[in-house]
Amino acid sequence: MRPSQRLAYDLGQVARVAWYLGHSRVAEQLSPPLSEPVEVSGSLPTRAALLRDLVALLELDRANIAAGLYRPPDDLMPNLVAAWRASQRFFSDLGRVNLRRQQRGHREVAREAGDRRYPSYYLRNFHYQTDGYLSAHSAELYDFQVEVLFNGAADAMRRQALVALAGHLQGRRLADQPLLDVGCGTGRFLGAVKHNYPRLPVTGIDLSSPYLAKARQQLAPWSWVSLVEGAGEQLPFRDASFEVVSCVYLFHELPRKVRAAIAGEMARVLRPGGKLLFVDSIQHGDRPEFEGLLELFPRAYHEPYYPDYVKQDLSALFAKAGLRAEHSELAFMSKVMVLGKPG
Repeated sequence: MRPSQRLAYDLGQVARVAWYLGHSRVAEQLSPPLSEPVEVSGSLPTRAALLRDLVALLELDRANIAAGLYRPPDDLMPNLVAAWRASQRFFSDLGRVNLRRQQRGHREVAREAGDRRYPSYYLRNFHYQTDGYLSAHSAELYDFQVEVLFNGAADAMRRQALVALAGHLQGRRLADQPLLDVGCGTGRFLGAVKHNYPRLPVTGIDLSSPYLAKARQQLAPWSWVSLVEGAGEQLPFRDASFEVVSCVYLFHELPRKVRAAIAGEMARVLRPGGKLLFVDSIQHGDRPEFEGLLELFPRAYHEPYYPDYVKQDLSALFAKAGLRAEHSELAFMSKVMVLGKPG
């Protein structure tokens, strides 16, 4: 990495963290306390400790870029007009989110879904967000809300899955290595993949039509992209259809039985010798100093399946589906796993 590139990265990330951290602090001040006090038994990190860990993630991210494992992000120089509009949307919606948090209101989606057919576990206002995952308004807000939650670190955490992808694709003809992203949402991870591998065929599947519409918009600059509306527990693809499957920030929002079903489906559509790239929240025992946060998060935000997720043995879950854990590492608040399907 040339000095000018390093400087551009550092300045871009400092501005990014300051922007989202500022939104987080203002939102904190505007949000009333929960109606019931929250007590946790585990330790809580200080803000200074969290910031140190975030800086360590960004240093790792920069080192990966310098090593040529993936390209610098394409938004180091943000669109200021778009950023300002996203900020306005965030704060204009914050009052509704806070009201739901105060009232423990998380079933609006179920009441408003009508005769649309969605799994019952999906019909919730996760994070107390407006419209759950079922509106264009929610899709426009989602990525900004997640970055505020993680103080600008969400994309950097996702990028750590690109390290294993680079290793697996090295020396291969990209056109023959299709990738499937399960629960692709607005296409944020697929965008990072295509930014690095424009000729890699990718498919994203998600239950939300509005989120897929946002993904189409974000992935419009690239070809070799297919987006499908559907459920991860019933993937509409043939056996051994994909060389790589990715799953990013999905499992913590699923009941245990659905996690098992999706793990089995991802194993089924993987080719022998293929890889599953998995990114999700850290779990109990991963970061002792963060144990209190794992208790606090599902109470401060509506995450009904999170307490069970953080105690599940993921290696055992995937092993039952026929996938072998090959590598696992922590990236700030995330766990990154690489699993292989025996050839």
